[in-house]
Amino acid sequence: MTTEAAIPATVDDPTNAAILAVSEDRVAGFQRDPLGRIAERSGVALPVVIERIRAMLEAGTIRRVRQTLLANKLAPGALVAWRLPEDRLHDGFDYLFQQDPFSGHVVIRSADPATPGATYRLWTTLKTPVGFSLERHCELLSERIGAEAFRLMPAKRLFTLGVGHVRRRGLEPGARSEEPARVIDTEIVDLDEQDWRVLMALKREFAPGEIGPDLWAARASEAGLTLEAFFEAAEELDRRGVVGRFSTFLEHVKQVAGAAPVTRYNALFHWAVPQGRELDAGREVGRHHVMTHAYWREGGPEFRDVNVMGVAHGTDKDLLLAHKAAIDEHLAEAGIDVGYTNVFWGGRSEIKPSEIAPDAYVAWASGQGVDPATLREA
Repeated sequence: MTTEAAIPATVDDPTNAAILAVSEDRVAGFQRDPLGRIAERSGVALPVVIERIRAMLEAGTIRRVRQTLLANKLAPGALVAWRLPEDRLHDGFDYLFQQDPFSGHVVIRSADPATPGATYRLWTTLKTPVGFSLERHCELLSERIGAEAFRLMPAKRLFTLGVGHVRRRGLEPGARSEEPARVIDTEIVDLDEQDWRVLMALKREFAPGEIGPDLWAARASEAGLTLEAFFEAAEELDRRGVVGRFSTFLEHVKQVAGAAPVTRYNALFHWAVPQGRELDAGREVGRHHVMTHAYWREGGPEFRDVNVMGVAHGTDKDLLLAHKAAIDEHLAEAGIDVGYTNVFWGGRSEIKPSEIAPDAYVAWASGQGVDPATLREA
């Protein structure tokens, strides 16, 4: 008899790999039956898809299963680089990961000591709900973690936003789409109370026992809606551009289920291109399949005025550098002058979804002994 313990839970199992090649980042928007879509696109029967995703989630191979939101449309956000005394670095990491629900990715990075900005070792993504100040939030966090300085880098535009570690295995340097990446804007969408109820129900992670054919029934009830009304509300939010993808997120660099990590290296690439060419450069960078993220951010003088950034993951450092060299060559061929470029390598890292609900922010600030009004935008 097949037992739960006997179900393969590693990414190297061929059936799991076929599922993950779709489920990581190929189920776009809101789907009434996302697991059915994964089955359809992967060629794996639905009962097996359900069985394998449950098993990988229980084993820790899959870190979380959830409907993502396009948080750049829902709350102001930024990449934040923090400069801390070296002896405070890991305590600061722990605080931001464990105590600040608005910090998402938390990564300790390193670069050549001579690199501009190399003393900024701690990097986070940050969202503050509408009406609250990123700057004031960072000032409060600086006091708590003992930061000497921080650099806020909001995304002016995005060019790619996905993960897909399994499907990116074996990519040749220079592999890219036929067309430049599309430009994703960051304009905030206004939501009413029901919209927020639906979004909060949508975005919460699924427990293994929830993975099944009737995925959304309990979430509709939680939002106080019939299933059909929930579907219609979610589809309208999708049309308004605030729903991301249904995704199974893999554990990146940690060894789980007795298997090798799905990736070992996390590279943050920096490019400084001429003013006025940011969109052109971002679209060319974003069309390269190796890039999981690409965006226009202003690094400022701390980072030698870089303005296009992107993230790539891999198991081979030299291969990642070869991918970057291919992108650099492609930018030159496209007539985009790169005045400066660099790589910041990721080390210790943790990832969690950033909280974006205004009510949650008020509750958090009050719990910190801070008047929420002092953290609002001026």
